[in-house]
Formats: sequence, structure tokens, C-alpha cells
Amino acid sequence: MSITEVGAAFTALAARELATEDPELTTLLDAELTAQRDTLAMVAYASLAAPSVLACGAAALANLTAEGYPGKRYHPGCARLDDVERLAVERAKTAFGARYANVQPHSCSSANLAVLFALLSPGDTLLGMDLDSGGHLTHGSPASVTGRHFRALAYRLGPDGLLDYDHVRDLAKRHEPKVIVAGASAYPRAFDYVVFREIADEVGAYLLADISHIAGLVAGGILPSPIDHAHITTTSTYKQLGGPRGGLILSGAEHLTAGPGGVPLARLLDRAVFPASQGTLNPAGVAAKARALDLVTRPSFRALAERIALDARALAAALARRGWEPLTGGTDTHMVIVDVAARGLTGGAAETALESAGILANRNRIAADSGVPGQTSGLRFGTNILAQRGLSPSDMDACADLADRVLGALRPPSSALPADVLRAVRRDVADLCARFPIPGYSG
Repeated sequence: MSITEVGAAFTALAARELATEDPELTTLLDAELTAQRDTLAMVAYASLAAPSVLACGAAALANLTAEGYPGKRYHPGCARLDDVERLAVERAKTAFGARYANVQPHSCSSANLAVLFALLSPGDTLLGMDLDSGGHLTHGSPASVTGRHFRALAYRLGPDGLLDYDHVRDLAKRHEPKVIVAGASAYPRAFDYVVFREIADEVGAYLLADISHIAGLVAGGILPSPIDHAHITTTSTYKQLGGPRGGLILSGAEHLTAGPGGVPLARLLDRAVFPASQGTLNPAGVAAKARALDLVTRPSFRALAERIALDARALAAALARRGWEPLTGGTDTHMVIVDVAARGLTGGAAETALESAGILANRNRIAADSGVPGQTSGLRFGTNILAQRGLSPSDMDACADLADRVLGALRPPSSALPADVLRAVRRDVADLCARFPIPGYSG
């Protein structure tokens, strides 16, 4: 019997055992699968993992405990894991054109924390994008450990909603940060990493590029790569790479550049993950990363990345035609952000109403926001999962129409929809999802 046949038999046996011994949990897991099949996920923060990636995440490799790196473990029995991790590292380097990769971080947040604590001492100056302008918590937000242990400064967007590089340069020259972060979680335009590197060099800072949200578009060649411009690049593996929960730390031309204390960055980063910030890695998660990264290097992934970007532009235009004007006037990425407050709504109410009708989009704070975080003025859409399901730019008008029917029916302060609108949109969402089933998730 081949390993594939053994694996299939094992999976079938495990499923039967779970259904027999824990029907309550089985019902919940089955309900989630059904929900994902029948929901129109127009979110920017997730992608779909292929069944083979999910299978790796459930592999028997998960039974191992391991600390350290291949060939230098602190536990026995890791020979197969060593080979799996080496494979994941090589595939990560291939996918992004990197010369160094660490595949152990449990998330991009943990990757960012490892990098920042390796490069900075408490009280050192960090410069990142303001949270309400689209930055991330780990880029220096006061709500994060990065905003508490470091002197965190934030650059904001210009009056046109776009990055103001002169503003970034001015802040850098006045405050001389040791690390500058180029990256965002809610900014729909491309970053100019060449300019960011120029600014970093002018003040003697390390440049960290966080591409967590756009890693697929970078790997697919749709957006510029920071790998050889930034000293270090971080990303998650699930937001756009179709991988498991986890993160990567990458470096290109600068991987042997001296970090604090003169230690080469590659060695410093390995130490920053283990033993400095993580203990054991997730062995099955590393295997799932290896599988996902193999798929990323295939021509079909570039085609997917192209469709993600084209879908986003089409969705932005379709929403604008219905009066939901996208911030910055459009998008270069997979995300479209609209100011729903301009139409008298809150992001929280819009999110709730859409979810009740089978559509997922998330509330999002924007630069002009003055409300509480749970409400927000912004609503963020994304096209990762739409593109994975096979929806093309010509289908974005239907998606925008469904969202518009929901949002147009809201009467603040209520987030409840009229019964007839709710029934009609739910029906049309189900029909659209049936036309575009999730690859590999049916049958």
C-alpha cells in the first residue's frame, strides 16, 4: 500500500472515530465547512488552504516535540522533521527570491516581535504606519507590546489618503529611528520600497517590510518585492498564500549584513525566534507551510494572483458606481476600503448586516475615524477567496450589487435588515456560491 493510500485510510478512520466518539464536536466542524461553502467571503485577511495543505496540518508529524533548527535539535527523533523544515525553507526562498528564510514563527505578529526585539532595545525608536492609517498593532501601536517597550512613532497618510514619503522622511530625520516598518494591514496601495530604503539609509535605520496582507501578490509578481530592498521581510502564511496559521521571516541581499552587536542578520534572526521568543515549533504546521509554498511557486498561482488584483479593481469600480467610494479612489492590492460613515452607517452595523445575509466583510478604522473601535467608519472588502473560488472581474458587479442591497437597506442605528431583503440576498448569495464552489471542498 502506498503512502497516499495509507494516508487516505488513516483520514477516513479518524473521521469515523471522531463522528462516533464526539458527535457534538463533529456537528460543529461539519457546520463550519458548510458555512464556508455557502458564505460569500469578501474579506481581505484570509485565503483558502488547499485540502493537501490541511492534510499536512493534521499529519502525524504533529506528535513530535522539537526545539532548535535542523541538525541542531534539543530532542531526539527529529530526522524526518529536519528534512521537512529544510524543504519548507528552500521553498520559501524560492517563492520570494530570498536568501534566508525562517519558517518557525507561529504568526506574522510573532515574527514581527522576534525581529523588533532582535534589532531594538527597550526605549529605542521605532517608526511605523499609524494604526488608523492602515498600519498593524505590531508596528508600534500603544495597544501592542511594541508601543510600550519602544519609543514608537507613527507616520500618517496625506490629505489624499496616500502615503506621504516626504512626511516619512521628515519624521525619520527628526527622530532617527533604529527600525522603520514599511507595511500595512489596511492600506490598498503599493509601497515604494526603494524610497523607504533610501530613507532608512539616510538615518541609519534597519528597514522591515511587513507583507503579510500582500505576500501572494508579491510572490506572484503583481506587486513589487521588498526582499532585496528591506533588510528583513515578514509575512503570514494564511492571509494570501493559502497556507496554515503561521509566519515567515525572510531576507535577501542583506541576510549577512551585521545586526546589533555585529552578528549577521541571518544568525541574529534565528536566535530571535529560538530561543529568544519561541520554544517548540509546530512540526505539522511547518509541513503545511512547505506544501503551500510549493503551490505558490507554480504558474497557476501567478494566474490566481493576477485574478485577485483584477477582481479587486473591478470590485472597487462596481462599489463606486453604487455610491460606495473606495478610499484612495481604488486599489493596487486585493483590498477595497470604503467610508460607510459618509452614507450614515457605521462599520460595525454594516459588518453585522452583511454577515446576517451570508456575506463577510469587516469593519475597519480609517484615518478620519473618531468613533470607538467597535463601530468604525470604514468597511474593508477583499478578493482573495473570491478569486480562489473562480470569480472573475466580470463577476464583481454581482458581488457589489449584493453588498449594496444589504447596505442600502440599513436604517441606522439598527443593523437588522428587512425580512424580504434578507431572504432575497441570502438566496442570491447561495446561488452565487453554488455556481462557484470552493475547489476541493465539495463532494
